Amino acid sequence: MAPAEAMTVGGAAAKTAILAILLAGAAGYIWWSLANGSAAPIGTLILVGIVGGLVVALATIFVPRISPWTAPLYAVLEGVALGAISWQMEVTYPGLPMLAVGLTLATLVGMLALYSTRIIRVTERVRAVLGAAVLGVMLFYVIAFALRLFGIPMPLIHDAGPFGIGFSVVVTGIAAFTLLLDFDAIERGAAMRAPRYFEWYTAFGLIVGLVWLYLELLRLLSKLRR
Repeated sequence: MAPAEAMTVGGAAAKTAILAILLAGAAGYIWWSLANGSAAPIGTLILVGIVGGLVVALATIFVPRISPWTAPLYAVLEGVALGAISWQMEVTYPGLPMLAVGLTLATLVGMLALYSTRIIRVTERVRAVLGAAVLGVMLFYVIAFALRLFGIPMPLIHDAGPFGIGFSVVVTGIAAFTLLLDFDAIERGAAMRAPRYFEWYTAFGLIVGLVWLYLELLRLLSKLRR
């Protein structure tokens, strides 16, 4: 493959920055609209953003070649959802969303430092353990959602007691460490001279991880406030 057609670490970083700007721009616009009373109902915005983002994310995962088009769309949709969720949280706990944003960025920088200095090495074992942990958390959330449809709550997710807070600390930690997998995917893709569209695909993966981390930090901080 010609050098111009292969992905690079710098290219993936640039694509990640573009997606982050789109996400932040959409979230900021929704926040401003809700603050001025000119937006759709919060529930509608959250539903459209989350469901639309999930559909686009699944399409991207199964067909990576379309990521140059779907990754930006995903960022905008998630921005809509995050803007609505963040405004709702701001009304209840003033200042908490900005704190969560700061902690998310600090975690990103910290994990990048740990990865780049090789203090933590992403080995096959690390990939397997983190992959299993992520699948376990996702399965737990799916079961919790299904039970909630029948009126059965899952206290660990929403409870502000010691066990609920402990659960959120663990899940937030898992979300933070998955960023290492995203850095590793970018570096390995560049080393293997993956097609240029993988810059968008790996950037999409990193944004997914950051969105998850932000939401878990919001949940943890809201429990601590309660």
